[in-house]
Amino acid sequence: MHRVKYIPWLWVFAVTLLGLVFHYGFNEDALANVTWVIAALPILIWLAVDIAKSLRRGDLGVDLIAALAIIGALLLDESLAAAVIALMYASGQSLEQYAANRAKRELTALLTRAPDLAERYANDALETVPVEKVKPKDRLLIKTGAVLPVDGFVSGTSAILDESSLTGESLPVTRNQGEAVSSGTLNIGPPFDLEVAHDVNNSAYAGIIRLVKEAQTGKAPFTRMADRYALWFIPLTLIVSGATWFFSGDPVRALAVLVVATPCPLILAAPIAIVSGISASARNGFLIKNGATLEALAQTQRIILDKTGTITTGKPRLVSIEGNGRYTSEKLLQFAASLEQTSFHAVSSSIVESAKQRNLSLTIPDNVAETPGSGLCGEIDSKQVVVGQPQWVLPQAHAGEWIDPLLKQASNEGRMLVLIAIDQQVVGALVLQDEVRTDTPRALRNLRMVGIQSLSMASGDQKEIAESIGFALGMNQVYGNLKPEDKVEIVRKESQQGTTLMVGDGINDAPALAIADIGVAMGASGASASSEAADAVLLVDRIEILADGVRIARRSHNIARQSVIIGMVLSVGAMLFASLGYLTPLEGAVLQEGIDVLVILNALRALRLPESQPSIIGEEQERKLQKEHVDLQPVLENIRQLADRLASHDEVRGAELSALAELLKQKLIPHEQEDERQLHPRLAQQMSGSDPMAMLSRTHQEILYLCRGYLNQLAAIESGVPDNTQRQSLARTLYSLGAILELHFAQENELYKLLATKRMA
Repeated sequence: MHRVKYIPWLWVFAVTLLGLVFHYGFNEDALANVTWVIAALPILIWLAVDIAKSLRRGDLGVDLIAALAIIGALLLDESLAAAVIALMYASGQSLEQYAANRAKRELTALLTRAPDLAERYANDALETVPVEKVKPKDRLLIKTGAVLPVDGFVSGTSAILDESSLTGESLPVTRNQGEAVSSGTLNIGPPFDLEVAHDVNNSAYAGIIRLVKEAQTGKAPFTRMADRYALWFIPLTLIVSGATWFFSGDPVRALAVLVVATPCPLILAAPIAIVSGISASARNGFLIKNGATLEALAQTQRIILDKTGTITTGKPRLVSIEGNGRYTSEKLLQFAASLEQTSFHAVSSSIVESAKQRNLSLTIPDNVAETPGSGLCGEIDSKQVVVGQPQWVLPQAHAGEWIDPLLKQASNEGRMLVLIAIDQQVVGALVLQDEVRTDTPRALRNLRMVGIQSLSMASGDQKEIAESIGFALGMNQVYGNLKPEDKVEIVRKESQQGTTLMVGDGINDAPALAIADIGVAMGASGASASSEAADAVLLVDRIEILADGVRIARRSHNIARQSVIIGMVLSVGAMLFASLGYLTPLEGAVLQEGIDVLVILNALRALRLPESQPSIIGEEQERKLQKEHVDLQPVLENIRQLADRLASHDEVRGAELSALAELLKQKLIPHEQEDERQLHPRLAQQMSGSDPMAMLSRTHQEILYLCRGYLNQLAAIESGVPDNTQRQSLARTLYSLGAILELHFAQENELYKLLATKRMA
């Protein structure tokens, strides 16, 4: 139903109150009646316009009863009753509008993606011009950190771009001279020149915005709770009122029926519960833009989640270090990070941060040279070190056979390799990946717990990569290799099977967010197009908040429905009393106000957040526990590398086997024993259930069993060099230990994150 933009309920309240002063304070009944008519007439006019527009669209809502009650009261000189009804209507509508305006103000800071100005070359100088004045063939300077304002071609040098907002591809890409680049992407490398291909109105970003507008225009309106109940309540009211007039012959009695039937639970209680739910959700970090969105969210059955930046972090992270055995994992990372600390590349920052997490000391390199988007070379400890992409490193350094399977595996798994060459020999590789968020599995479980029937994943990545992640997360459907228009079609198809919610963070998600029944944007990263197109915004960088939002929406919707039903049952009872002549219109208005107070107090319960469980550990302790796993990562990498070399019959010295044994005895075994004997029993005391750590305790047993098995096997090697049978046995043990450790660390990290978070019950 069409809603007026603003109704001055304070003015209606003040004029109604003034009439009461004239009536009871000065006995000026005539002046009081005029004052109440003045209070009611503007609202009646607004109602008439609103109802006329609704009828032209074939809609009929609760406003009709309010209008009939005001008209009847005015015609029968019950002006105070008319003013009271007008006040109730005005306050309910203003409350909803206030919530919508507040949401828009909260969102303003997010809508800053598209640049307004461009740096254009003119007569060998730079001039700042509005993007609307940029024409094809112009040459622009794109500074580091700038968003490309128009489509074009890289000129003069290569460009390093973050295209995730458009394509969904999480890792940075390098575009060489002459390659086409799209507006809306972010320059994360050095400045470069752009030869303009299209003006701003014909560029990729503008095309996506047009898709958003088309989607919003074609999106079917959501039927509000008040209008659904009005379908049967309006005819009932008119029948009772008409029958009262027909059988009694008293129009005042019929008016009393209309007055007590004025659906204040619909006009006031439902909006109050809905707005209270919006407020509670915002306090929890989930901004819902309007009441219709909250009502739709409460009825959500299906959810589609974008992959990059939503299910995953959207940032490359070091997940493993591979080598040929010449250097340890720590030494390889130290070489790479020492060189990468001279670069501003996003991947360089990730590598340096990984080295710092492991407390590695970095060396200042000499004679550093960087090929933007490809890699770096320099001297470290009198060694010539080259670090960069495989296609750049391999032509200038020799690599053994071990590198080919690694390249194929990285391609299949959607991972990025950074090769390390020392003195023209490839000696190692850093494996980076856009990892699944720590809270994603828990968020998906919580969404299923609140009643979501289907969870799907949509991604611009290759279908095989998307399916590998979606399958592991237990998604009902996985869609890969998608363009923005493909996501729109998928949302339309899913919406035919039930109320569908779409979650995304990039520009490429905006059209799908606009067409979905409910579009939710990951707003913490500031992606304005998606936030603008969405119906709700996650203001914190945690996908698990979405499940809390659904829970709050359903609770608020239930409270609103409960208030409506209670109020309408009481109103029907009052209608029967009024039809029998036991209530005058004014008495009916007062009684209706009593019903209003009751249902409003009930509706205000939605302001409270659902009961929550306090966090069990602090954020500082969580970071400390996570750091312990980071410190153990080199042990895990040594286990995997040594297992690979044992399995491939590479030369393995006894000293290497003994060095790993010392790592197990000095680092891994004490860590697992301390967790089992001290940390986990302390945590279990604060958790619910008789033995909440049982599963992790069983994993500790298996890890310690495998560690002891490795040490026993090593002690049985008399010559210090294992034979083929012993190599196979050691490799099996180490592969098992590595796999269990990787899973165990992930489980513990998720647990610690959960225990450090205040959770809704």
